[in-house]
Amino acid sequence: MSELSTLARPYAEAVFRLAQGENDLAGWSARVQSLALIVADAQVARLIADPAVASERVAELVIEVAGADLGEHGANFIKVLAENDRLPLLPEISGQFETLKASAEGTLEATITSAQELTQAQIDDLVAGLKAKFNRAVNVQVAVDAELIGGAVIAIGDQVMDGSVKGRLQRMSFALQG
Repeated sequence: MSELSTLARPYAEAVFRLAQGENDLAGWSARVQSLALIVADAQVARLIADPAVASERVAELVIEVAGADLGEHGANFIKVLAENDRLPLLPEISGQFETLKASAEGTLEATITSAQELTQAQIDDLVAGLKAKFNRAVNVQVAVDAELIGGAVIAIGDQVMDGSVKGRLQRMSFALQG
């Protein structure tokens, strides 16, 4: 995982600087996310991994599937990734781009995973608490994981706040064993 992150970082930073220069963070965000979905497709991934298929051909295919919205700079970005055998990094590049974008916009990306479906009021309360704690706007994604038994886990970057029953039981187990 850290190797992918390290390999993807310069590309994410380069496309982020390009997006800033064009004053089009939102547009580039959509492009990079779309490209990440394209290369994550099983058929496209097989073509990328096939040594018999030239990287130029794979780049042409990705550019064609992405469509006209990709633009000249986007097409060049794909060509560079293909030439360097880095197309499989696009999902990681997309994630890092979103982190850079959120930081530039003064927002935080948070994932709230709860044991049960949360109501909108509960989500709003959690977001308000996170805004107060971090003094920044917060964008959240909500997921459900029944294995948590109860409570929730909130992840913001590399910070994790585990208020789940499962987490509490694990901490109690470690304390009793230690």
